[in-house]
Amino acid sequence: MNYGFILPGGTATEQLEQAVLAEEAGWDGVFVWEAAYGVDAWTLLAAMAMRTSRIRLGTMLTPLPWRRPWKVASQAATLDQLSGGRAILAVGLGAVDTGLGETGEETDRRIRAEQLDEGIDLIAGLWAGNLRFEGKHYAMDLEARADLGRVAQAVQPRIPIWVVGAWPRPKSMRRVLRCDGLLPVVMDADGFTETKPEHVRAMLAWLDGQGGVREGFDVVMEGETPADDPEAAREIVRQWAEAGCTWWLDSRWELPHDSEERMQQVRERLAAGPPRIE
Repeated sequence: MNYGFILPGGTATEQLEQAVLAEEAGWDGVFVWEAAYGVDAWTLLAAMAMRTSRIRLGTMLTPLPWRRPWKVASQAATLDQLSGGRAILAVGLGAVDTGLGETGEETDRRIRAEQLDEGIDLIAGLWAGNLRFEGKHYAMDLEARADLGRVAQAVQPRIPIWVVGAWPRPKSMRRVLRCDGLLPVVMDADGFTETKPEHVRAMLAWLDGQGGVREGFDVVMEGETPADDPEAAREIVRQWAEAGCTWWLDSRWELPHDSEERMQQVRERLAAGPPRIE
């Protein structure tokens, strides 16, 4: 089991110092929010790469339909080089009701799902050295810039791509088969509902029945554990590890962004160290 922390906000300087604290306290990864406007996630992660030496670094998450996929591929590859192979790219449709604002981006869920599928394939292709792509939503031809191939070929093995998988939606789950990690969510007729350990087990069984997943596949669960009760924290994580999760990500979303109370909670939880189970 690996243990990461999702930094919920703050200034770039505050988040950079939190990443340093996370590494010192024994966490395995730090992830940052990628908003429509605010602290730029990839600039921040690059700074973290220069101040740390061990922890994995990534977004949680990149709303890929609202980004140019070739640009995201470049940003993640640059971070991977700067960090010595520690980058992770987490992608999803993006949440229309959180942080988008009025930017003119596509909001239709079906179209965004198509863009997400194409974006994943385009990025994976670039990292494998394929400089051309032709899809319904994206077209790319970089063959004239042969020097770009050296950058793409250098991303081997490729940066892990984690993707949101919505259970029990077959199209969403099939997307997971092309990626390196699952961010599990559950949907019913009314929308998103609580994800439980039994859902993770069902999702993994379904994936196995479809031919299995890539070697080293990750299952990533997010939640909150207390800083002052290590045993209670471990018990929260243990149920997810037993269900098949390979990463636990602590988060703090319940307080207003950039509030001092939230920043203090983040510092305290980071300093207490990850809720490692035996």
